[in-house]
Amino acid sequence: MSADEDGGPSPEEKPPRTGRRGRVFGISGLASGLLTGLLTDGWSQSFSATGWVRIVGVAVAVILLLIWAIYNAPAALQAYRRRRYGVHAPIAAPELHAAAEEAEQWMIALGSDAGGMAAAEWYSMNEPQLREVLLTEKPRDETADDLARICDALEVWYLRRSEPGALLELSEFLSAVADACGRRDLAELAAARAATAYRLMGDLEAASTRLGVSDNVATHTRTAAALTTRRQVERALLHLARAELAPAGNDRDEAVLNARDRLDDARLSRPGPDLAAEVAIYINRAIVQLYQQDPEGALDQLRPAVARATAAGDISGQAHALELTGVAAWMQRSPHEAKRWWQHAEHLYAEVDEREGRARCLQHLGSAEVAAGRLRSARELLEQSALLRTSESEILARYLEAAREIASPPVIAEDAGHRVAVSRLTRSLERIRNHFAR
Repeated sequence: MSADEDGGPSPEEKPPRTGRRGRVFGISGLASGLLTGLLTDGWSQSFSATGWVRIVGVAVAVILLLIWAIYNAPAALQAYRRRRYGVHAPIAAPELHAAAEEAEQWMIALGSDAGGMAAAEWYSMNEPQLREVLLTEKPRDETADDLARICDALEVWYLRRSEPGALLELSEFLSAVADACGRRDLAELAAARAATAYRLMGDLEAASTRLGVSDNVATHTRTAAALTTRRQVERALLHLARAELAPAGNDRDEAVLNARDRLDDARLSRPGPDLAAEVAIYINRAIVQLYQQDPEGALDQLRPAVARATAAGDISGQAHALELTGVAAWMQRSPHEAKRWWQHAEHLYAEVDEREGRARCLQHLGSAEVAAGRLRSARELLEQSALLRTSESEILARYLEAAREIASPPVIAEDAGHRVAVSRLTRSLERIRNHFAR
C-alpha cells in the first residue's frame, strides 16, 4: 500500500540537531583555527618573548589544544576501534535513496491527471531496473525503508497490470528484508501482500492463511492502522471471490454481506481523511450493491465516487466509477445509456494508459453489440479488447466466437449474467492498496 505513504522523514531528511553540540563545535573550530595560527610566526614570536607574554602564550596554546583534543577524542576512539576490530562504517546508498524517491513520485502520478500517461511510460521503461536494484542491494537497517518504498511502487504497477506472480516475488523479497533487519512492520506488510498475490492466483485458502500470518505479527507502529485497514479490504475481496464461485443462494448472499461488513470496517478504521481512499471505498460498496442486484443502490455510491475522483484529479478512479455506472445502467435495461458510460470510461482509461480498464470497457461494448446483432462492430471491439488484455478471459473468448459466427452468443441466466458482469470488475478493488500499503 509502500512507498511509505504515512511515513516520516528518512534519516537523511531529519533536520540537524542544534544546541550545545553546535556551540561546542564552534569552540572546537575556533580552537583549531587558533592553533593553526599559533604555529605561524606569531607562535614563534610568543615563545621567543620573555616574562608574562611567554607564560600567557603557552597557557592559551595549552587550553586550546585541550579543547581540540577533548572534542575530537570520540571520533578518534571510534576510528581506532574500527581499525582494531575490522568494523567498517556502513556505506551510504544515495543511488538507492534517489531511486526510491523517483519511483514513489511516479507511483503517486499513476492514474492521475498530473502525468498519468508519463507515469505509465516511466514504469514500462524502468521496472526492470527497479527489480535489478532489489536483487543486487543487500538489506541493511539504513536501506530497509528505501527498499520497501521501491516494493510499494512496484506493487501498484503489478496490480495495475494484473501480475500476481511478480507481486508474490515482491512479498518474498520484503519478507527477507524484514528478517534481515528485524522489521516486524515490514513482515506484516509482506504477509498481507502475499495474500493479495495468492487471491489473484485463485488460491483463496493460501490467501486467507497469509492474512492470518499478517494479523499475528501484531505490530504497534505508526503504520499499524493502515495495515489493519488493508487486511479488512483484502478480506472483503476474499468474500467477493467466494461469492463469485458460489451458486445463487444463501452461501453467495452471506459472502456478499460479509464483504460489505469488512468494507464498513475498513472505512471506519482508515487512518485519516483521504479523497482517493474515499473514492475506492465508494466504488467497493457499489460493487457490493451490484452483487446484491441493486443497481439504484450502486448508483447512490457511484455518484459521490465520481465527484470525489474529479476533485482529486484521479482519472483512473473516475473512469472506474463511470464503468460501473454503465454496468448499473445495463442492469436497469438502458443499453444506450450503458454504452455511453462505457465509451466515456474507455476514453478516460486511455488518457492514463490503463490498458486493463480499456480492455474491460471494450469487452462490455463488444458484448452489447453481439446482443444487438451487430457482429462486425462487435468483432472490432472484442479484438481490440483481446489485444489489450494481459490475461485470458473465458467470457471474452466466447463472445469473440459469437461475433465471428463460430458459435452462438453465451447463454447466461439472468442472475448469473449480472454476477459475471460484476465479477469482471472486482479487480479494481485493488485501488485501495495505493492508500493503505504501509
